[in-house]
Amino acid sequence: MINRKLSVALLAAVLSTTLLTACGSEGTGDTKPAASRAAGDSAAAFPRSVKHAMGTAEIKARPQRVVVLDSGELDDVTLLGITPVGAVAPHLKTEGGFPAYLKDKVGGVKDVGPMNEPNLELIASLKPDLILTSKVRHEKVYDKLNAIAPTVMAETTGEPWKGNLKLYAQALGKESEAAAALSDYEARAAKLGEEIRAKYNGTAPTVSVVRFVAGPTRLYQNASFSGVVLKDVGLARATKAPDVDKSMLEVSPELINQADADLVFVTTSDDPSKTKQAEVQQTAVWQGLNAVRNGKVFTVPDETWMSGIGVQAADRMLGDIAAAAGVDAPK
Repeated sequence: MINRKLSVALLAAVLSTTLLTACGSEGTGDTKPAASRAAGDSAAAFPRSVKHAMGTAEIKARPQRVVVLDSGELDDVTLLGITPVGAVAPHLKTEGGFPAYLKDKVGGVKDVGPMNEPNLELIASLKPDLILTSKVRHEKVYDKLNAIAPTVMAETTGEPWKGNLKLYAQALGKESEAAAALSDYEARAAKLGEEIRAKYNGTAPTVSVVRFVAGPTRLYQNASFSGVVLKDVGLARATKAPDVDKSMLEVSPELINQADADLVFVTTSDDPSKTKQAEVQQTAVWQGLNAVRNGKVFTVPDETWMSGIGVQAADRMLGDIAAAAGVDAPK
């Protein structure tokens, strides 16, 4: 009788211990204290379901072989310490290849482009366990991509770049790293804005962004990647530009005066001979801009201001803005 009672007690103790262990690490295999996990350690929180623009991705384990199909996604994953096995180069880039500002982070990455028609056979051969892109870019091939590996798509690119980073971080199990990177960036942007306003006697200079492409010249406005960064710094748009809350505005050479501002940033996305850059910059309208007459037109890299669409590109933008405004770049 005593032995039976002892056996029952022992069994109860074992079951109790097992249940407690299961409650602390169910579905994770995580042996770290709960406090550590509560602090944002989601390294073992797989499998997980990630809702995105095309449905829900079921990700069984932390991704190790990632393919990214746009430049913003490339900025995001390398920011989070991941070297993708495959990526596409910016679709508008004069010299071709991956972005120069990420050259130290893309060694050995296979180019699976072009972006408009990614090489599905090559992607499959890389045996990815996660594919990241956006609906606006690759909705038509979502089913084919998803058949290769779980595919997470943001709705679009450009303006919602911060939300996109958070989405991709969720798929990668890197939420805390992404949150810290965004917080640090926003603090640097705010600090830069303070420095600029102090230099300009409390009033920030107005800005505009001109992009020369093979076609009509574009003014990039608030609802764009560069627009978000400029707003984070606290810089106002040129007063003559209409529709400042849109992503961009196409203008003829005769209307380039809509770009007039205290500081004008200029990018070229293609071979300059294929754009209207020379034509526009030779017009009396361009030459009459206050920024031109005051020597406040600054040529900046298209691959960061336009194609980067991530924290690392935004940091490069902060450096360009600081140099144009004559203040030190934020650390």
